[in-house]
Amino acid sequence: MQLVSRKSRLKGTVSIPASKSHTIRAVAIASLAAGDSVIRNPLWSGDTEAAVLCYRAFGARIDTSDDKAWKVTGLDGKVTPPRETIDVLNSGTTLRVAMGSAALAEPGATTTFTGDEQIQSRPIAPLMQSLEELGAKCVSLKNNGKAPVRVSGGLRGGRTSIAAFTSQYLSSLLLCTPLASADTDIEVTLLNEPGYVQMTLDWLDKQSIQYESDGLRRFHMRGGQSYQAYDLPVPADFSSATFFLCAAALFGDGVTLQGLDFSDSQPDKAVVDYLRAMGAEIVTGPAGITVKASSLKGVTIDMNATPDALPAMAVTAAFAEGTTRLVNVPQARSKETDRIKCMAEELAKMGAQVEELPDGIVVHNSRLKAARLDGRGDHRIVMALSLAAMGLDEPCTIGTAEAIKVTFPEFVGLMRTLGAQMELGGS
Repeated sequence: MQLVSRKSRLKGTVSIPASKSHTIRAVAIASLAAGDSVIRNPLWSGDTEAAVLCYRAFGARIDTSDDKAWKVTGLDGKVTPPRETIDVLNSGTTLRVAMGSAALAEPGATTTFTGDEQIQSRPIAPLMQSLEELGAKCVSLKNNGKAPVRVSGGLRGGRTSIAAFTSQYLSSLLLCTPLASADTDIEVTLLNEPGYVQMTLDWLDKQSIQYESDGLRRFHMRGGQSYQAYDLPVPADFSSATFFLCAAALFGDGVTLQGLDFSDSQPDKAVVDYLRAMGAEIVTGPAGITVKASSLKGVTIDMNATPDALPAMAVTAAFAEGTTRLVNVPQARSKETDRIKCMAEELAKMGAQVEELPDGIVVHNSRLKAARLDGRGDHRIVMALSLAAMGLDEPCTIGTAEAIKVTFPEFVGLMRTLGAQMELGGS
Protein backbone atom coordinates (compact mmCIF):
# COMPACT_ATOMS: atom_id res chain seq x y z
CA MET A 1 0.00 0.00 0.00
CA GLN A 2 1.14 3.52 -0.77
CA LEU A 3 0.57 6.81 1.00
CA VAL A 4 0.54 9.89 -1.22
CA SER A 5 1.15 13.12 0.69
CA ARG A 6 1.02 16.65 -0.73
CA LYS A 7 1.66 20.23 0.28
CA SER A 8 -0.70 21.12 3.11
CA ARG A 9 -1.66 23.68 5.72
CA LEU A 10 -3.24 22.35 8.90
CA LYS A 11 -5.88 23.91 11.11
CA GLY A 12 -8.45 22.59 13.56
CA THR A 13 -8.84 20.28 16.54
CA VAL A 14 -7.94 16.61 16.85
CA SER A 15 -8.44 14.09 19.67
CA ILE A 16 -5.40 11.89 20.13
CA PRO A 17 -6.13 8.12 20.36
CA ALA A 18 -5.19 5.91 23.28
CA SER A 19 -1.65 4.84 24.11
CA LYS A 20 -0.35 1.62 22.58
CA SER A 21 2.14 1.12 25.40
CA HIS A 22 -0.46 1.59 28.10
CA THR A 23 -3.00 -0.61 26.32
CA ILE A 24 -0.59 -3.55 26.13
CA ARG A 25 0.30 -3.20 29.82
CA ALA A 26 -3.41 -2.99 30.64
CA VAL A 27 -4.12 -6.20 28.74
CA ALA A 28 -1.23 -8.07 30.40
CA ILE A 29 -2.14 -7.05 33.95
CA ALA A 30 -5.88 -7.64 33.51
CA SER A 31 -5.12 -11.06 32.03
CA LEU A 32 -2.88 -12.04 34.95
CA ALA A 33 -5.29 -10.63 37.56
CA ALA A 34 -8.00 -12.39 39.50
CA GLY A 35 -11.54 -11.46 38.46
CA ASP A 36 -13.13 -9.25 35.83
CA SER A 37 -11.48 -6.04 34.61
CA VAL A 38 -12.65 -3.28 32.28
CA ILE A 39 -10.14 -1.47 30.06
CA ARG A 40 -11.76 1.78 28.97
CA ASN A 41 -10.80 3.73 25.86
CA PRO A 42 -8.23 1.18 24.64
CA LEU A 43 -6.33 1.47 21.37
CA TRP A 44 -7.23 -1.06 18.67
CA SER A 45 -4.26 -1.48 16.35
CA GLY A 46 -2.04 -4.22 15.04
CA ASP A 47 0.17 -4.20 18.13
CA THR A 48 -2.67 -4.21 20.66
CA GLU A 49 -4.49 -6.92 18.70
CA ALA A 50 -1.32 -9.00 19.03
CA ALA A 51 -1.44 -8.55 22.82
CA VAL A 52 -5.11 -9.54 22.97
CA LEU A 53 -4.54 -12.66 20.88
CA CYS A 54 -1.49 -13.59 22.94
CA TYR A 55 -3.21 -13.40 26.32
CA ARG A 56 -6.30 -15.15 24.96
CA ALA A 57 -3.94 -17.97 23.99
CA PHE A 58 -2.77 -18.11 27.62
CA GLY A 59 -6.41 -18.62 28.66
CA ALA A 60 -7.67 -15.14 29.54
CA ARG A 61 -11.17 -14.27 28.32
CA ILE A 62 -10.97 -10.91 26.53
CA ASP A 63 -14.12 -9.41 25.03
CA THR A 64 -13.29 -6.59 22.61
CA SER A 65 -16.78 -6.28 21.10
CA ASP A 66 -17.22 -2.87 22.73
CA ASP A 67 -14.39 -0.75 21.37
CA LYS A 68 -14.78 1.70 24.28
CA ALA A 69 -14.63 -0.91 27.05
CA TRP A 70 -12.82 -4.22 26.75
CA LYS A 71 -13.83 -6.81 29.36
CA VAL A 72 -11.16 -9.18 30.64
CA THR A 73 -11.57 -12.21 32.89
CA GLY A 74 -8.13 -12.88 34.26
CA LEU A 75 -6.12 -16.00 35.05
CA ASP A 76 -5.26 -15.24 38.68
CA GLY A 77 -1.62 -15.68 37.71
CA LYS A 78 -2.12 -19.21 36.37
CA VAL A 79 -0.76 -19.17 32.82
CA THR A 80 -1.52 -22.18 30.62
CA PRO A 81 0.69 -22.32 27.53
CA PRO A 82 -1.15 -23.11 24.28
CA ARG A 83 -0.13 -25.97 22.02
CA GLU A 84 0.07 -23.57 19.08
CA THR A 85 2.88 -21.10 18.57
CA ILE A 86 1.92 -17.55 19.58
CA ASP A 87 2.50 -15.08 16.75
CA VAL A 88 3.06 -11.56 18.14
CA LEU A 89 2.93 -10.14 14.60
CA ASN A 90 4.96 -6.88 14.69
CA SER A 91 4.66 -6.17 18.42
CA GLY A 92 7.99 -6.11 20.24
CA THR A 93 6.32 -4.95 23.45
CA THR A 94 3.94 -7.93 23.37
CA LEU A 95 6.79 -10.37 22.79
CA ARG A 96 8.95 -9.11 25.64
CA VAL A 97 6.10 -8.72 28.17
CA ALA A 98 4.53 -12.07 27.24
CA MET A 99 7.85 -13.89 27.61
CA GLY A 100 7.79 -12.90 31.27
CA SER A 101 4.17 -14.05 31.58
CA ALA A 102 5.00 -17.40 29.95
CA ALA A 103 7.72 -17.90 32.57
CA LEU A 104 4.95 -17.98 35.23
CA ALA A 105 3.63 -21.29 33.90
CA GLU A 106 4.35 -24.56 35.69
CA PRO A 107 7.90 -25.93 35.36
CA GLY A 108 8.26 -27.58 31.98
CA ALA A 109 5.12 -26.01 30.52
CA THR A 110 6.35 -24.41 27.33
CA THR A 111 5.24 -21.50 25.14
CA THR A 112 6.71 -20.83 21.71
CA PHE A 113 6.64 -17.30 20.31
CA THR A 114 7.30 -16.04 16.83
CA GLY A 115 6.60 -12.84 14.91
CA ASP A 116 7.11 -11.18 11.57
CA GLU A 117 10.46 -10.61 9.88
CA GLN A 118 11.13 -7.44 11.87
CA ILE A 119 10.39 -9.15 15.18
CA GLN A 120 12.75 -11.98 14.26
CA SER A 121 15.54 -9.43 13.76
CA ARG A 122 15.21 -7.81 17.21
CA PRO A 123 17.40 -9.05 20.11
CA ILE A 124 15.93 -10.67 23.23
CA ALA A 125 18.98 -12.48 24.64
CA PRO A 126 19.38 -10.29 27.77
CA LEU A 127 15.76 -10.95 28.75
CA MET A 128 16.17 -14.66 28.07
CA GLN A 129 19.21 -14.78 30.34
CA SER A 130 17.46 -12.96 33.20
CA LEU A 131 14.39 -15.20 33.01
CA GLU A 132 16.69 -18.23 33.17
CA GLU A 133 18.53 -16.84 36.19
CA LEU A 134 15.13 -16.50 37.88
CA GLY A 135 14.11 -20.11 37.21
CA ALA A 136 12.55 -20.26 33.74
CA LYS A 137 14.07 -21.84 30.63
CA CYS A 138 14.48 -19.99 27.33
CA VAL A 139 15.70 -21.25 23.97
CA SER A 140 16.19 -19.21 20.81
CA LEU A 141 15.12 -21.67 18.14
CA LYS A 142 17.58 -20.26 15.60
CA ASN A 143 20.29 -20.00 18.27
CA ASN A 144 20.74 -16.28 17.54
CA GLY A 145 19.27 -14.65 20.66
CA LYS A 146 16.12 -13.67 18.77
CA ALA A 147 12.65 -15.02 18.06
CA PRO A 148 11.35 -17.61 17.47
CA VAL A 149 11.82 -18.37 21.17
CA ARG A 150 10.61 -21.11 23.48
CA VAL A 151 9.94 -20.18 27.12
CA SER A 152 9.35 -22.85 29.77
CA GLY A 153 7.78 -22.01 33.11
CA GLY A 154 9.23 -22.29 36.57
CA LEU A 155 9.93 -18.64 37.45
CA ARG A 156 10.71 -18.66 41.15
CA GLY A 157 12.59 -15.40 41.80
CA GLY A 158 16.16 -14.82 42.91
CA ARG A 159 18.83 -12.45 41.63
CA THR A 160 19.58 -11.16 38.16
CA SER A 161 21.27 -8.26 36.42
CA ILE A 162 20.20 -6.90 33.06
CA ALA A 163 21.43 -4.42 30.48
CA ALA A 164 18.15 -2.90 29.30
CA PHE A 165 19.19 -1.72 25.85
CA THR A 166 15.43 -1.51 25.43
CA SER A 167 13.28 -0.70 28.43
CA GLN A 168 10.95 -3.56 27.44
CA TYR A 169 13.37 -6.08 28.98
CA LEU A 170 13.08 -4.48 32.40
CA SER A 171 9.34 -3.85 32.12
CA SER A 172 8.85 -7.56 31.40
CA LEU A 173 10.74 -8.53 34.56
CA LEU A 174 8.90 -5.99 36.69
CA LEU A 175 5.54 -7.28 35.50
CA CYS A 176 6.19 -10.98 36.07
CA THR A 177 8.37 -11.12 39.20
CA PRO A 178 5.67 -10.01 41.69
CA LEU A 179 3.89 -13.29 40.84
CA ALA A 180 7.01 -15.44 41.39
CA SER A 181 7.04 -17.58 44.53
CA ALA A 182 10.11 -15.90 46.05
CA ASP A 183 11.49 -12.36 46.16
CA THR A 184 13.52 -11.01 43.24
CA ASP A 185 16.47 -8.62 43.16
CA ILE A 186 17.19 -6.93 39.82
CA GLU A 187 20.34 -4.92 39.10
CA VAL A 188 20.04 -2.71 36.02
CA THR A 189 23.45 -2.15 34.44
CA LEU A 190 22.11 -0.13 31.47
CA LEU A 191 18.75 1.54 31.02
CA ASN A 192 17.54 3.26 27.88
CA GLU A 193 14.07 4.84 27.70
CA PRO A 194 13.57 5.07 31.50
CA GLY A 195 10.19 6.74 31.06
CA TYR A 196 8.67 3.51 29.78
CA VAL A 197 9.85 1.72 32.92
CA GLN A 198 8.17 4.43 34.95
CA MET A 199 4.96 3.73 33.03
CA THR A 200 5.23 0.11 34.15
CA LEU A 201 5.90 1.14 37.75
CA ASP A 202 2.84 3.41 37.66
CA TRP A 203 0.73 0.35 36.80
CA LEU A 204 2.34 -1.60 39.64
CA ASP A 205 1.60 1.27 42.02
CA LYS A 206 -2.06 1.27 40.97
CA GLN A 207 -2.07 -2.44 41.77
CA SER A 208 -0.46 -1.83 45.22
CA ILE A 209 2.43 -4.13 44.28
CA GLN A 210 5.15 -4.02 46.94
CA TYR A 211 8.67 -3.30 45.75
CA GLU A 212 11.72 -1.20 46.56
CA SER A 213 13.81 0.69 44.02
CA ASP A 214 17.02 2.67 43.95
CA GLY A 215 16.82 5.24 41.17
CA LEU A 216 15.68 2.64 38.59
CA ARG A 217 19.05 0.92 38.98
CA ARG A 218 18.13 -1.68 41.57
CA PHE A 219 14.82 -3.30 42.41
CA HIS A 220 13.70 -5.60 45.16
CA MET A 221 10.38 -7.20 44.23
CA ARG A 222 8.44 -9.09 46.87
CA GLY A 223 7.24 -12.45 45.57
CA GLY A 224 3.93 -14.17 46.18
CA GLN A 225 1.86 -11.15 45.18
CA SER A 226 -1.09 -10.98 42.79
CA TYR A 227 -2.84 -8.57 40.45
CA GLN A 228 -6.39 -7.47 41.11
CA ALA A 229 -9.22 -6.72 38.70
CA TYR A 230 -9.65 -3.05 37.85
CA ASP A 231 -11.75 -0.59 35.85
CA LEU A 232 -9.52 2.14 34.37
CA PRO A 233 -9.15 4.24 31.21
CA VAL A 234 -6.13 4.21 28.91
CA PRO A 235 -4.42 7.62 28.53
CA ALA A 236 -3.99 9.25 25.12
CA ASP A 237 -0.77 8.46 23.26
CA PHE A 238 2.03 11.04 23.21
CA SER A 239 3.90 8.89 20.66
CA SER A 240 1.01 9.29 18.22
CA ALA A 241 0.68 12.96 19.15
CA THR A 242 4.30 13.50 18.08
CA PHE A 243 3.34 13.49 14.40
CA PHE A 244 0.64 16.13 14.92
CA LEU A 245 2.90 18.26 17.09
CA CYS A 246 5.68 18.24 14.49
CA ALA A 247 3.34 18.75 11.54
CA ALA A 248 1.64 21.69 13.27
CA ALA A 249 4.98 23.26 14.23
CA LEU A 250 5.94 23.20 10.55
CA PHE A 251 2.67 23.75 8.69
CA GLY A 252 -0.02 24.62 11.23
CA ASP A 253 -2.30 27.66 11.27
CA GLY A 254 -3.51 26.70 14.72
CA VAL A 255 -3.85 22.99 15.56
CA THR A 256 -5.26 21.95 18.94
CA LEU A 257 -4.53 18.48 20.31
CA GLN A 258 -7.04 17.19 22.86
CA GLY A 259 -6.90 14.39 25.42
CA LEU A 260 -3.22 14.54 26.39
CA ASP A 261 -2.39 14.26 30.09
CA PHE A 262 0.97 15.82 30.92
CA SER A 263 0.91 14.22 34.38
CA ASP A 264 1.21 10.82 32.71
CA SER A 265 4.71 9.33 32.63
CA GLN A 266 4.86 8.71 28.86
CA PRO A 267 8.33 9.91 27.81
CA ASP A 268 7.27 11.24 24.40
CA LYS A 269 5.58 14.20 26.07
CA ALA A 270 9.12 15.61 25.94
CA VAL A 271 8.56 16.29 22.23
CA VAL A 272 6.72 19.45 23.31
CA ASP A 273 9.91 20.61 25.04
CA TYR A 274 12.03 19.67 22.00
CA LEU A 275 9.84 21.75 19.69
CA ARG A 276 9.76 24.68 22.09
CA ALA A 277 13.56 24.60 22.23
CA MET A 278 13.52 24.87 18.43
CA GLY A 279 11.26 27.93 18.63
CA ALA A 280 7.82 26.41 18.09
CA GLU A 281 4.78 28.38 19.22
CA ILE A 282 2.97 26.06 21.64
CA VAL A 283 0.31 27.07 24.14
CA THR A 284 -1.36 24.78 26.68
CA GLY A 285 -4.83 25.52 27.96
CA PRO A 286 -8.09 23.94 29.11
CA ALA A 287 -9.07 23.10 25.52
CA GLY A 288 -5.82 21.24 24.88
CA ILE A 289 -2.41 22.09 23.48
CA THR A 290 -2.36 24.45 20.49
CA VAL A 291 0.53 24.63 18.03
CA LYS A 292 1.18 27.16 15.26
CA ALA A 293 3.91 27.12 12.67
CA SER A 294 6.85 29.39 13.29
CA SER A 295 10.47 29.70 12.25
CA LEU A 296 12.39 26.82 13.82
CA LYS A 297 16.10 26.69 14.57
CA GLY A 298 18.46 23.75 14.91
CA VAL A 299 19.37 22.45 18.37
CA THR A 300 21.04 19.43 19.96
CA ILE A 301 18.59 17.00 21.58
CA ASP A 302 19.41 14.03 23.81
CA MET A 303 16.78 11.54 22.62
CA ASN A 304 17.69 8.55 24.78
CA ALA A 305 14.30 8.64 26.49
CA THR A 306 12.32 9.07 23.27
CA PRO A 307 13.59 6.83 20.43
CA ASP A 308 10.13 6.60 18.86
CA ALA A 309 10.20 10.36 18.22
CA LEU A 310 13.39 10.24 16.16
CA PRO A 311 11.80 9.86 12.69
CA ALA A 312 9.40 12.80 13.11
CA MET A 313 12.06 14.98 14.74
CA ALA A 314 14.52 14.21 11.91
CA VAL A 315 11.96 15.45 9.37
CA THR A 316 11.27 18.55 11.47
CA ALA A 317 15.01 19.24 11.65
CA ALA A 318 15.30 19.33 7.86
CA PHE A 319 13.05 22.42 7.80
CA ALA A 320 14.77 24.17 10.72
CA GLU A 321 17.44 26.82 10.31
CA GLY A 322 20.98 25.62 10.93
CA THR A 323 21.87 22.16 12.17
CA THR A 324 20.03 19.76 14.48
CA ARG A 325 21.74 16.90 16.28
CA LEU A 326 19.58 14.04 17.58
CA VAL A 327 21.95 12.06 19.82
CA ASN A 328 22.39 9.41 22.53
CA VAL A 329 19.75 7.12 21.07
CA PRO A 330 21.62 3.99 19.88
CA GLN A 331 18.56 1.81 20.56
CA ALA A 332 16.82 3.50 17.60
CA ARG A 333 18.93 1.19 15.44
CA SER A 334 17.15 -1.87 16.92
CA LYS A 335 13.51 -0.93 16.59
CA GLU A 336 11.28 -2.22 13.78
CA THR A 337 14.10 -1.02 11.55
CA ASP A 338 17.43 0.73 12.00
CA ARG A 339 15.61 4.06 12.21
CA ILE A 340 18.81 6.12 12.16
CA LYS A 341 20.04 4.53 8.93
CA CYS A 342 16.61 4.42 7.30
CA MET A 343 15.73 8.05 8.05
CA ALA A 344 19.15 9.21 6.84
CA GLU A 345 18.70 7.34 3.57
CA GLU A 346 15.10 8.43 2.93
CA LEU A 347 15.78 12.07 3.74
CA ALA A 348 18.82 11.95 1.46
CA LYS A 349 16.53 10.86 -1.39
CA MET A 350 14.73 14.17 -0.87
CA GLY A 351 17.96 16.14 -1.00
CA ALA A 352 18.49 16.54 2.72
CA GLN A 353 21.99 16.99 4.09
CA VAL A 354 22.26 14.33 6.78
CA GLU A 355 25.00 12.52 8.65
CA GLU A 356 24.68 9.28 10.57
CA LEU A 357 26.24 8.99 14.00
CA PRO A 358 26.65 5.68 15.83
CA ASP A 359 24.00 6.87 18.29
CA GLY A 360 22.03 9.41 16.29
CA ILE A 361 21.64 11.62 13.25
CA VAL A 362 22.71 15.12 12.23
CA VAL A 363 20.28 17.00 9.98
CA HIS A 364 21.12 20.30 8.30
CA ASN A 365 18.60 22.79 6.97
CA SER A 366 17.88 21.55 3.47
CA ARG A 367 15.90 22.43 0.38
CA LEU A 368 13.89 19.24 0.04
CA LYS A 369 12.43 17.94 -3.18
CA ALA A 370 9.71 15.38 -3.83
CA ALA A 371 10.79 11.76 -4.22
CA ARG A 372 9.46 8.25 -4.23
CA LEU A 373 10.07 7.03 -0.70
CA ASP A 374 10.18 3.68 1.09
CA GLY A 375 8.55 3.52 4.52
CA ARG A 376 10.62 0.36 5.21
CA GLY A 377 7.54 -1.35 6.68
CA ASP A 378 8.00 0.82 9.77
CA HIS A 379 4.90 2.69 10.91
CA ARG A 380 6.81 5.62 12.39
CA ILE A 381 8.98 6.08 9.31
CA VAL A 382 5.92 6.07 7.02
CA MET A 383 4.14 8.69 9.12
CA ALA A 384 7.26 10.85 9.51
CA LEU A 385 7.94 10.92 5.78
CA SER A 386 4.35 11.97 5.12
CA LEU A 387 5.06 15.13 7.14
CA ALA A 388 8.03 16.04 4.96
CA ALA A 389 5.83 16.02 1.85
CA MET A 390 3.51 18.64 3.38
CA GLY A 391 6.17 21.28 2.77
CA LEU A 392 6.92 20.48 -0.88
CA ASP A 393 5.44 21.71 -4.15
CA GLU A 394 5.19 18.19 -5.60
CA PRO A 395 3.66 15.10 -3.92
CA CYS A 396 5.62 12.25 -2.42
CA THR A 397 4.63 8.60 -2.65
CA ILE A 398 5.59 6.48 0.37
CA GLY A 399 5.63 2.69 0.09
CA THR A 400 4.73 0.06 2.73
CA ALA A 401 2.15 2.44 4.17
CA GLU A 402 0.08 -0.48 5.48
CA ALA A 403 2.51 -0.46 8.43
CA ILE A 404 0.61 2.50 9.89
CA LYS A 405 -2.04 0.15 11.25
CA VAL A 406 0.50 -1.30 13.71
CA THR A 407 -0.02 1.62 16.10
CA PHE A 408 -2.12 4.32 14.47
CA PRO A 409 -4.75 3.10 11.98
CA GLU A 410 -6.58 6.44 12.26
CA PHE A 411 -3.55 8.53 11.26
CA VAL A 412 -4.51 9.46 7.69
CA GLY A 413 -8.16 10.11 8.55
CA LEU A 414 -7.31 12.38 11.46
CA MET A 415 -4.69 14.28 9.47
CA ARG A 416 -7.23 14.84 6.71
CA THR A 417 -9.69 16.40 9.19
CA LEU A 418 -7.05 19.10 9.76
CA GLY A 419 -6.60 19.74 6.05
CA ALA A 420 -3.75 17.38 5.22
CA GLN A 421 -3.67 16.42 1.56
CA MET A 422 -2.90 12.72 1.81
CA GLU A 423 -4.53 9.47 0.81
CA LEU A 424 -3.84 5.75 0.92
CA GLY A 425 -3.86 3.72 -2.28
CA GLY A 426 -2.86 0.38 -3.74
CA SER A 427 0.64 -0.75 -4.50
